[in-house]
Amino acid sequence: MMKKFLFFALSVIATFNSYGQTDSKHTGRILDDKKGAPIAGITIKVPDLKLELVSDQNGGFIIPPKYKGQHLVEFSGVGYQTRSLKIDLSSHDVLSIPLSPSNLTLDEVIVTSAAISSSSKKNSTSIAVVGKQQLLEPATNAIEGLARLVPGVAAITTGSSIAKPVIRGLSSNRVVTISNGVKQQGNQWGDEHGIEIDQYGADRVEVLRGAASLMYGSDALGGVINFLEPLVPQSGEVKGEVLSNYSTNGGLSASSAMLTGNQNGFVWRGRGTYKNAYSFKTPTGYFPNSGFNETNFSAMFGLNKSWGYSHVNASFFRNNIGFYEPAFDSQGNYIDAAGNRFTDRDFKNRSLEFPKQDIRHTKLSWNNQLILDQGSLKFDLGYQNNQRREHDNPVPNLFLDLHTLTLDAKYTVNEFQGWHPAFGVSAEHAKNSNKGAEFLLPDYQSFGVGAFGYLKKTWDNTTVNAGVRYDYRVNDGDGYVKDGETFEKYKNHFSNVSFATGLTHQVSPYINLKANLGNAFRSPNPAELSSNGVHEGTFRYEIGNTALKPEKSYQADISIDYDRGIFNGSISLYSNLIKDYIYISSRPGDETADGMAIYRYGQVDAQLHGFEGDFNITLFRYLTFNNIFSYTYAKNKTLDRPLPFIPAGQFKNSLKYSPEIKGLSASYLKVGIDNFFAQRRVDREFETSVSGYTLLNASLGTTFKIRGLNIQTYIAGNNLLDKKYYDALSRLRPGRLDHHDLSLGVYNPGRNVTFGLITSF
Repeated sequence: MMKKFLFFALSVIATFNSYGQTDSKHTGRILDDKKGAPIAGITIKVPDLKLELVSDQNGGFIIPPKYKGQHLVEFSGVGYQTRSLKIDLSSHDVLSIPLSPSNLTLDEVIVTSAAISSSSKKNSTSIAVVGKQQLLEPATNAIEGLARLVPGVAAITTGSSIAKPVIRGLSSNRVVTISNGVKQQGNQWGDEHGIEIDQYGADRVEVLRGAASLMYGSDALGGVINFLEPLVPQSGEVKGEVLSNYSTNGGLSASSAMLTGNQNGFVWRGRGTYKNAYSFKTPTGYFPNSGFNETNFSAMFGLNKSWGYSHVNASFFRNNIGFYEPAFDSQGNYIDAAGNRFTDRDFKNRSLEFPKQDIRHTKLSWNNQLILDQGSLKFDLGYQNNQRREHDNPVPNLFLDLHTLTLDAKYTVNEFQGWHPAFGVSAEHAKNSNKGAEFLLPDYQSFGVGAFGYLKKTWDNTTVNAGVRYDYRVNDGDGYVKDGETFEKYKNHFSNVSFATGLTHQVSPYINLKANLGNAFRSPNPAELSSNGVHEGTFRYEIGNTALKPEKSYQADISIDYDRGIFNGSISLYSNLIKDYIYISSRPGDETADGMAIYRYGQVDAQLHGFEGDFNITLFRYLTFNNIFSYTYAKNKTLDRPLPFIPAGQFKNSLKYSPEIKGLSASYLKVGIDNFFAQRRVDREFETSVSGYTLLNASLGTTFKIRGLNIQTYIAGNNLLDKKYYDALSRLRPGRLDHHDLSLGVYNPGRNVTFGLITSF
């Protein structure tokens, strides 16, 4: 299948390459709007063309005139306000682009996760954009990094190696993750494994908060996390990057290298990443066998021509993670299977012991955008193979082998008199096989198809959009008896109509108002429909329900953005009613013969309300005060109690000093205080309440040049006071012994200092 996929993609790319090019030039110049001086080193991005340029010493840049039509172009650089403009590349006029000095991270960037790419100020959806430099900030995985940076985003964690995204209180199959234009599919219903994406592979990440079924179909109730690949350099250039960092907690060492180039429109890129860590340490000691190692390889090749682009991406991700089911001696010390205490040598052993998990994910995608006379056609084909192995010995007990094929196509009509329509279709087929001795769910296959229409209308200060989508899905599970466990055969058909409408209005030059109203849906996943067995890592016996109906979500949100000189900020309010929310629970006395609690899937109605936001102030020329905050209130309306795994309210503050030092650039010193409030609203079926806590963080860094190499160094410390705390979303925090849950009671990681070096050319 993989060979056929590559052969087909290469054949079409070769056909595309027959189109000719011209050698003339299109020139622009970037100026400081205060001083009038040219600005060097400004990054110019044209997302629709997958093109990235950098202004020269005279502030000049060249967009080859082979590119035609109107396109959104983004201009960004350290110390300047990001600006996006729609530019007619058919014109031969010399462009003059003024940029305003600013130390703040502002929001006027191009976002591509919506139905039509646009400036964030013209997009009604709440989208946060996290750039590459922010992604390099210390974190053990990409989701943990986003949870630190984006209001409204959190992570369900299992130690330091596993993180599942949470957006506005919703997680797992209620959040869609996109990588290289393809929806990530990897049995993501499980809390005990993370997202199979290279932390260092993306150029930036767009986080869409709120319902997104219009574009992405089932599962996008909470939002979308879109990892965007780096744009290609201009023709004749080769760029590279080597990064390495070391963290004191767990001895995490990470290294990654990337090389990319563009030769007359033939573009390519390769990256390799390796991470390795031993057991993490809490303020009270190490947690045994909690280390991990991760290996990633990715490659891209393709064409960037006057007709658009065509790229083939291939990646392989492997993560080995150690697990430990706590056992204690009479003094309360952790002991191994033989009854021996763990030693310091055991804790720092980078070789994982059993039990452990082995996750492998292979992905191929073919990404295309064709620039046509009356619009543009974007289509993405994807193939994924996710293999999930769980071991108590060298032979995997549980082995799920999932193959997924996806197609997404979207045609966008050129804007005329403020009207901008788009139409799209998508299809997906998945097949999962059991290859281990243990079964949690039967073999299954699923099929889904959807289509949408979308229309945007823009006036001078107001943009209105609306869209509708139809989806049809089939889930088909095999029925058989395995080791005395019966798996009921099922075949379910689901269909849904989703709608969305939004408004953006610029009230004044400084105030922007956004509002959205719509619905979304999620079809039941195979685990919810057909589980019948012990779900390792969750310490419970799960039984599915083949009669489950799709979840239906009805959402509304409103946000206000303010941006004036030394101050900018935003606040969003949202409400989400979910009918037939799929919910797992257990009744006292419902247990297996060996005393393990049985949890059964059912449905309730749920309500989530909340707010999130940020505000940033420039106190002096080089000093900025940054803050993000969020809170979610979630209720199980049917049973009149809180929903489980809802993040605690949080308020994070940081003070950043960015001086100008001769011979250095992008220098900074940052001190941060993260405040997490107590979470008393917990579902007593699963959770105990947690107290509030405050963490102290600090970092410093700078960039310098040696013989044409840009070298960035940094030191970052998290939880510097070695605070003992339980995060509300940690799966290792205390459970309920009276309900047969294993009471782990493992604190979150303690003090951690990371030393990093990044070299680019």
